[in-house]
This record gives sequence, structure tokens and C-alpha cells, in this order.
Amino acid sequence: MKTDTIYKILETNGFSLATDSRNIAGGELFFALKGEKFNGNLFAADAMKRGAIAAVIDDPGYKTDNTILVDDVTVSLQAVALKYRNNFDIPVLAIAGSNGKTTTKEMLARVLSNKYKVHYTRGNLNNHIGVPLTLLACPQDAEFMIVEMGANHKGEIRNLCRMAQPGYGLVTNIGRAHLEGFSSLEGVLEAKSELYDYIEAMRGWIFYNEKNNLLRNVLGERAVNKIPYNKPGEHRLSVIRVKHDPMMELLADIDGEEYTFKTSLFGNYNLENLLACLSVGLYFDIPALQMQVAIEEYEPDNNRSQILKTCRNTLICDSYNANPDSMSKAIESFRQHPGKNKMVILGDMRELGVYEKEEHEKILRELSGTDDLNVILVGKVFNSLASAYDMLSFGTRDQLIQYLIDSPVKDSLILIKASRAMGLEKIYGLM
Repeated sequence: MKTDTIYKILETNGFSLATDSRNIAGGELFFALKGEKFNGNLFAADAMKRGAIAAVIDDPGYKTDNTILVDDVTVSLQAVALKYRNNFDIPVLAIAGSNGKTTTKEMLARVLSNKYKVHYTRGNLNNHIGVPLTLLACPQDAEFMIVEMGANHKGEIRNLCRMAQPGYGLVTNIGRAHLEGFSSLEGVLEAKSELYDYIEAMRGWIFYNEKNNLLRNVLGERAVNKIPYNKPGEHRLSVIRVKHDPMMELLADIDGEEYTFKTSLFGNYNLENLLACLSVGLYFDIPALQMQVAIEEYEPDNNRSQILKTCRNTLICDSYNANPDSMSKAIESFRQHPGKNKMVILGDMRELGVYEKEEHEKILRELSGTDDLNVILVGKVFNSLASAYDMLSFGTRDQLIQYLIDSPVKDSLILIKASRAMGLEKIYGLM
């Protein structure tokens, strides 16, 4: 009953809601969400003072005439999102994976917008809170929805699928991300497979990278419609040539014609993301020329393989997130790039649990003995290990900042890679 009450309020106010009292302009329904470091119930009264029409709370100590008391605000938000999702009979594509989700989603949204009015996940709103917010933000006239799904524990993607109800699925890859929550690579594999499980049950369609053995084996003999890409001999889409300078450029054969896709993407690893995007675009009948323009116009932002040219250096800013696989691939691609005066600034990788030391040491071994790269490390873990590899390191970002002030870097190509918590975007202005 509470779900119906909340839903009717949202219907009345045009599905205007807020989860942060500071963002209220007037007329929103406030959801008092809880997290490890915050309790939205504390701000329910402030939200209504700022103009919220009511607040959904789960602590009776904050109940007033304009509050709706529920058992769990997050669960209520999800229930309302599911009810709203049922209003739409449109294609819904879910994108999961250890790396490349956001880049693939952003490119694909631009490609599909040539034909559809596309609603898609903004930023990284891809978890148990972000997905319901994405669903509730979908305009009534949307013709296609792309939902990014992230997870750091088993069962999360299953729950996100229950809300979003995708008919199409894409797992970009499976790697050593969030090992603290998944315990092992096998745990990551099981979690990402939850999307395949759902799509199979719904008799939907799965796009997958044929050259990714893990993904191919997970799909196996599943009774699901499979759409491979990056497949040798594929007649619709095949790679002719790839080059990097430093941005990736792809020459591809599409339906017997050659097309060049100039991107603003750095790194060989982004080829998989581009091919996934093109494969989905072809399936939904987007002309190759239109995809060409959409890809060329897309520029990464938010520190995801973002290339910035300063007055002194060229930066490859990839400090939004990092895990062992994405860091290793970034280093490998960077080393293959021609030129002198190359530097890598690497920060700690988070959420690795018991694998933390082992995975950081693997990166250091990969870097050891390299004469082509200047290496700077930052973070508690890297700093504790760096001396054994004779590498320059700093325990904190502030120490790194002071070093860069005292020893300015010039005329260099610099890869900056770290987990988001390291906040390495703070050093860009010094480069």
C-alpha cells in the first residue's frame, strides 16, 4: 500500500524526487536514503523546509504530518521504480562488466540517438540506488533505454535486472574488480553471469565478444539469442586495421564497405568497447555513416581515458577508477605508444581485500626494468612496496602535489591512473 501512495504522489508532481535535501528546488518528494556515512532521515525536516512536498523515511523518530514511514527507504524507492518501469514497452539494454561499461554506454547512447529517443544512465548511477533513479528519470516518450549495472557483491545484478527488466544484455568483460566483495575472480564471474541468467529466462538477446574466452564459456549452450562481435570471419563487422596516435582509429569493414572511425579514446582495450557499440548499432539498423559521425563526436570526460592538453604536457586522465586488469591494460597500451618523455603516475587500487598486496606487486613487476617510462607511485599500498623496486613513491596525494610543485614536469605524455578515492584529478592543474 505504501508503494501505491508514494507512486501517486510522484504521478502528481511529475515524478520529481530528490535524495539530497540540498538539491531541492520545490515540489519534490524526498527519499531519506541511508548509507555507511549518511542518514537521510536526519535531513527530512530540512528537505521539507526547502520545499519538498513530503519525505519518505524509515525512522519513526522523524515522523511528522508530511512524512511517509516505510520499513526501508531504499526498498521503497526500488519498488516505485519497478512500478514505473512497467509503463514502458521499449527496448531496454543492460550493460555490465568489470571495465568499459560507462564508455560503451556513452558511445552507444549517441549512436542509437540517430534513430531513437534514448534514455540512459547518467554518470555512474549504476547501483541499487542509481538504477531506480535512472528508471524514474525516464521520460514518457522515451523509445530506447540503456541501463548501466555495477555491482560489488553477488546478487546485486540480479536485483537490478528485476527492476530494469532488460530484454538485451551486454557484458563488456570480466576481470579482477571489486575482489573485496566478490572474494575471487570466480565470484566476479558468477556475479556478471546474473545478467545472462536473467536474459536467458526472458528469452532475450545477448551481445558478446567472441574473442573473450570467459564470456564465451559462460554463455556456453545457454538457450538465449546470441549476437557475437569481434568474431573472425564475421560478415557484418570486421576489423581491418587499428592505429593509435595517441587516440584510437579503427578501419572496419561493415557490410562489404570500408569505414574509418576516428575516436577520442586512448588504449587498445577500448577497441572492445567500440566494437560492442558498433555491433549493437548494426543490430538496431543504425547506418554506418551515422555511427561514424556519432563516434567521432564523442569525447570522454569525467577522467575516463580523457585526453587533456596543457601548456606543458599531454595528459591521459584515467583516474576515475582502477582495478588490476584495467591498470595493466592501460600500462600495456601506453608502453606501445611511440615517443619519448613518457611518464605514468599510478595511485592505489581499492576494494581488493586480501588480494591488495599481491595485485599491487603484480603492477610493480610489470613496470620494473622499464627504461621507456618515468614512474611515480602514490598511495599507502604502492608506497609500502615501491622501495623494493627502486621506484619514486609518495604515501599521500599531498606529498605528490608538493613534489610536482618543486619539480615541474614538461614536454611529456603522462598516463594518470588510480582508483577514484585517490582523487588524482587534483594534480591535473600542476601538469
